[in-house]
This record gives sequence, C-alpha cells and structure tokens, in this order.
Amino acid sequence: MAKFSVKINGKSRQVDVDPSTPVLWVLRDHLDLTGTKYGCGMAQCGACTVHLDGTAVRSCQLPVSAVGTQAITTIEGLSAKGDHPVQKAWLAHDVAQCGYCQAGQMMSAASLLKSNPNPTDADIDAAMSGNICRCGTYLRIKEAIKSAAKK
Repeated sequence: MAKFSVKINGKSRQVDVDPSTPVLWVLRDHLDLTGTKYGCGMAQCGACTVHLDGTAVRSCQLPVSAVGTQAITTIEGLSAKGDHPVQKAWLAHDVAQCGYCQAGQMMSAASLLKSNPNPTDADIDAAMSGNICRCGTYLRIKEAIKSAAKK
C-alpha cells in the first residue's frame, strides 16, 4: 500500500492503495464516486471514461501511480448543477435508454468538444468509436454532440 494525493473534481483527496490500483476502483471503492462505471475492464467499452487533464482516458486500465499531479474529472465533476452543454444536450435528445454507458459517453463527448468545438461527423465518429452503447443510441448521441457544439 502507498499513499497518493490525487486531484479529483477540483479537490485534493488522499488514498492509501496499492500503486497498481486502477483509478476506476479508487474512484468507486475508496472515494464513493460511482458515476464512473465498470464495463469490460479492458479499456474497450468506454464506460469508465474520465478526463485526465481534460483528455478522455479509460480509468479501468490507468493505475493510480501513473496519475501524478494530473487532474481527474469524473462525470460528477463535469458540472456541479448538471448544466454542462453535453449534459443538457443528452436530455434534450433523449439519448439515454438504460443509461449505463452514458457517463463515459458524455465524458468522451465533452473532451472532444473541448479540443474541437466544431466537429464534423467523421470527427465525432472517431472520438466516440471507443464507447459502446448496448442500447444502440448512437444516432441520438451524434445529434446531442452536434447540438452541444452549437452552445
């Protein structure tokens, strides 16, 4: 076990975990931030997506020891009031069905829009290709991203 100071959603938090512990389990099991979901455990489905210094990363394969001083943002930290343009667009376009993948989808979309505020369909497809939605809401996801880009 080792002590780590991690900056999560703008606050410094202390955790005492094995250095190889994935950030996903630090968030869920040690800090009670359960919005980030476990999906495949192999960084293939995107359910565990968080931002590391603003870039979308898969937290299930990211050891806490690799974070260093980089800031982590989870779905809980995307917006204190749930009014981030992506969150609003998700509601306006009725994107979620079961909802399980949606936190990861929104985190990937927010990262895309931060780096590319006017993405093309190809840009959206490329940025979102690592996020799986078992309900198949891909068309609504794309429309929500386009809508959020206009805000």
